[in-house]
Amino acid sequence: MIDFETELKKFHPSLEVKDAEEAIGQHDLADMIDLIVKTVKEGETTEPVEPVVMTVPEE
Repeated sequence: MIDFETELKKFHPSLEVKDAEEAIGQHDLADMIDLIVKTVKEGETTEPVEPVVMTVPEE
């Protein structure tokens, strides 16, 4: 059986939106555009790769 008194003692309220924005904003997070730009720049510095052509054997 659930002991509600014990569970209430464990309860911590979630952050308000403003507090959450501040907590998240303190981290330097990369978004998808940053990751794509980084990937493209890394690809420009490497030698071009020849495409692989695969053929299906005839039956």
